[in-house]
Amino acid sequence: MAGIIAEWSDVERDEIREDSHLVEDLKLDSVDLFDVVFALEREFDIELPIENFGEERDGQEAIQAPELLMNAFCARIDRLVAQKAEA
Repeated sequence: MAGIIAEWSDVERDEIREDSHLVEDLKLDSVDLFDVVFALEREFDIELPIENFGEERDGQEAIQAPELLMNAFCARIDRLVAQKAEA
């Protein structure tokens, strides 16, 4: 998944770590984020629900959303791929 992020943004592959936040650390803007999501959807033939990404919750700013941490983002994609395989 890091390769897809690097391919569809200005982020170098070696800058992407497991604990990277897609917005705060990797500086993905909304266009980059949507490009990455669409590329991941095509790659894994899944539908990644992004309507809740970046919602403000518990007083946190939207860009601090925990689902935008690389490890949580990857885990979510893994779950969707597994669910698709089970269907």
